[in-house]
Amino acid sequence: MAALGSSELGVLLSTLQESVDAESTLNILNVLDELLSAGTDRRIHYMISKGGSEALLGALVKVARVPTPNYTVLLPLLHLLAKVGHRDRRIGQKAKEVGAVLLTLDLLQQNLKCARRATACLWVLRVFCSSVSTAALIGKNRGLDIVFKLISPHTTKHIHMVKAAVDTLGAILHSKSNSNSAVSKGYVSCLLKLYEDWQLKDRGNAHVPIRRALLHCLHSAAKTAAGRDALVAEGGMALLFQTTQACLGTKCLESLIDSAVQLMRKCHPKRPLPLTSDQSFYSFPLPGKPVSSVPTDPEPRDDSFEDDSDDDSKTDEADHGEYDDDLETDLEKLRSRPEPDRPLEQLGQYVRLCPELHHDFPDLDSGSEVEGSSDEELDEEGINHCKQQRISRHQQERGSSLSTSPLEKQATPAEVKTSPIREGGGPAENHLKARDMHSRCLGRPRAKQDSHSMVDRLLERHGACIPNHDPCKYTAAAAQTKSIAGYSILAFPDFWGHLPPSHQEPMASRKPNVQRQKVLEDIQHFLCPEDVIDQVVFDLEDPSPPGLFQHPDSLRFYSKFECGNLRKVIRVRNCEYDLILNPDVNCSEHLQWFYFEVSGMQANVLYRFNVINCEKGNSQFNYGMQPVLYSVCEALLGRPHWLRVGSEICYYRNHFCPSDHQKGPSYYTLSFDVTFRHSDDVCYLAYHYPYTFSTLQTHLQMLEQSVDPSKVFFRQQSLCSTLGGNPCPLVTVTACPPSHSWSHLYQLRNRPYVVLTARVHPGESNASWVMKGTLEFLCSSDPVAEGLREAYIFKILPMLNPDGVINGMSRCSLNGEDLNRQWMKPDSGLSPTIFHTKGFLYYLSSIGRTPLVFCDYHGHSRKKNVFLYGCSVKETLWQSGSTVNTATLKEDPGYRTIPKTLDRIAPAFSFNSCNYLVEKSREATARVVVWRELGVLRSYTLESTYNGCDQGIYKVCQNTQ
Repeated sequence: MAALGSSELGVLLSTLQESVDAESTLNILNVLDELLSAGTDRRIHYMISKGGSEALLGALVKVARVPTPNYTVLLPLLHLLAKVGHRDRRIGQKAKEVGAVLLTLDLLQQNLKCARRATACLWVLRVFCSSVSTAALIGKNRGLDIVFKLISPHTTKHIHMVKAAVDTLGAILHSKSNSNSAVSKGYVSCLLKLYEDWQLKDRGNAHVPIRRALLHCLHSAAKTAAGRDALVAEGGMALLFQTTQACLGTKCLESLIDSAVQLMRKCHPKRPLPLTSDQSFYSFPLPGKPVSSVPTDPEPRDDSFEDDSDDDSKTDEADHGEYDDDLETDLEKLRSRPEPDRPLEQLGQYVRLCPELHHDFPDLDSGSEVEGSSDEELDEEGINHCKQQRISRHQQERGSSLSTSPLEKQATPAEVKTSPIREGGGPAENHLKARDMHSRCLGRPRAKQDSHSMVDRLLERHGACIPNHDPCKYTAAAAQTKSIAGYSILAFPDFWGHLPPSHQEPMASRKPNVQRQKVLEDIQHFLCPEDVIDQVVFDLEDPSPPGLFQHPDSLRFYSKFECGNLRKVIRVRNCEYDLILNPDVNCSEHLQWFYFEVSGMQANVLYRFNVINCEKGNSQFNYGMQPVLYSVCEALLGRPHWLRVGSEICYYRNHFCPSDHQKGPSYYTLSFDVTFRHSDDVCYLAYHYPYTFSTLQTHLQMLEQSVDPSKVFFRQQSLCSTLGGNPCPLVTVTACPPSHSWSHLYQLRNRPYVVLTARVHPGESNASWVMKGTLEFLCSSDPVAEGLREAYIFKILPMLNPDGVINGMSRCSLNGEDLNRQWMKPDSGLSPTIFHTKGFLYYLSSIGRTPLVFCDYHGHSRKKNVFLYGCSVKETLWQSGSTVNTATLKEDPGYRTIPKTLDRIAPAFSFNSCNYLVEKSREATARVVVWRELGVLRSYTLESTYNGCDQGIYKVCQNTQ
């Protein structure tokens, strides 16, 4: 109030309350209205802070509490009170305290036939209803009935009064008691009829605000289950769907469409997932626990965000404020160093994991501690033996009727048309080669035993082009891998190998309103169930694969291979399929990762896939991410690539609920369209580029064979066995000493340790690819890599959760718990890999070799780029708003050294996405425990995106096609 100081305003407001003269009161109101009309919201807030609301309410009570109110004063007063009250959050409570609420309601009832006066009263009642208790008070005093009388079918008279009445009704319905009362009185049906009437007769779209306000009333009524049920029972879904269809394509009606779609989503009846149980199809008996005992995950979900609109700006992407309520504020707890969780005597078992400290160099050169098969055991006879065992298991599993593999048929067209293999033979021979190649991969019988040499030539011709991959070694490694389901099938991409595409792939562009279109299709399925095929074409619970012969015109699916995850597939339309994922073993939740085989497609036909039981509240699939696809036909044509594919990609909350009808997580749909290039191809679709445990085993074997043992000290050992009986690899990489002299050996054995871990969460396959690059770089001849080897000893655990990876899980291990929440007190029986990793770190600390750096590799599904999470006492206390004076705390700032270095040298690294906060909910994670209990200053979680970069030279642009 530039022209009016605080003292003058106070006098003016005081005079308003004390004035008994109508003319004086009117003059004061005019002055205030003029000041507010010429100003901004800041002036209104200033007036509120000086008691403006109380003064206006007092004047209202004084003017209205007379037998014959003076409307010359009352109308300007009501207008001004509505304007100021709209900005006062406590206006409803203030009005109750002075008795202005029911007084205004009485004024409205007295002036139902006077549109101008009624409108003014309605505006004031609307702002009073900003308080739910005030709205409930109005409802108890017949406010609903009084206001509803003023809402008429379509008319050209008293438009302002009708709009005010609808807005006020919507505000009154914010109270659940009022909403229930409105439902019981049949107001939902009346509101639907009113909306239909205004929709049909407002041909010039002159009264869109009234139509929008009617939808708002229905939204308020639908906050309760009774309101939602009433809307569906009264045919509201069909009415809203039809009226929305009529609005599509009219830009000025976008607000109506959005509101109606959200209302239909809210009222869409919940439908249980078509499963016999929400528990995982697979279970694993835990030591000391009954088989039926399913552990509950103690980790609170951090994915509560629900994006119900097409506005991409609404995301829970990070600012650090989202952590404020979870930050550790106890200084003693932040600075304390807990005692080890085990006695020193138990640490002797880890001496074997440091051969570089206890072996003379010639001994290290001559022997290897790699567990597993030697090269001699990987000969063709051994491979054939393993394969024949797989064939036998496969035949028992799928029945003798499957003697002819569909994959054998499906590779034929591509091989016959343009096969690159020309080794003395025509199309028929090439057909045999392709079919035999498929049979070998999948563990199915070959058509002819004499085709063995042809397969070898195919493997030699194509397999040689995949760095650090050998299909024969992969087959042998897979034969030793133990899964719950007893997998006897190899997925072709993992067996054959793959190369990165030759060009940078753009992010997918998102068409406007794609989410709206998907939701409207879901609603159409609900309204017209007769149009839904509802045909089960794949089900893990059915021992026979129904999709293979019972539905010959359907796509065929399969997922019983390493890392595979697909539980059930339902055909909803000719080329549309609902896909249901399997939760983690011994769990009923953690649904994100998928990896499956699909075949029987026609080229250039659009197929839609809807993964309907995702759990995360938002996903990078809404921001350019795509699933990945591998085509067998393309691979045999010399293009073995995983490619990002899919159009019309959308991730949104759906109407499904747990199959037991109990309250549970909201489910989300990932929907995408795919057009296949080849008919009768065999393709694989996955959430992200798969990286199996057998791939890791193969990679480590080949990496060890590729290094120069005179320069690179490379040792692979087993840390321990997992619950499922698989080894947890531990790799040591450092530089060999230049000679056997004492000084060189001393330098080797006193290098600082760097410990790297990855894949504790099995669905984060990108962590394995980052680790793969780390291993290959450290073993390379790059001068920087040589310098690192000479300066440090790297201890690398590339897969902390082999069982989860093998069995196609998203987050947990076979114990049904998140292993990255077990670091405080890991159980040696239930979490052996974490127990022994922590024990090994304790051992290094006990001999004075505490790691200089610890880094746990992860993947992030909702952010782009690569970034680090670290630990800092000062930053945590400062961010949490703690009363501790952080300026007096001393803390080594070295935890920022690595992030700052990476920010300078790594274009994909985002320094701005890093944080160093210690959250209570993450106190049992590797990063925090290693920092707090072992005193590792540089203890990090490395997060890498699933979806590329939006900065630097690796910035991936969206596809504009």
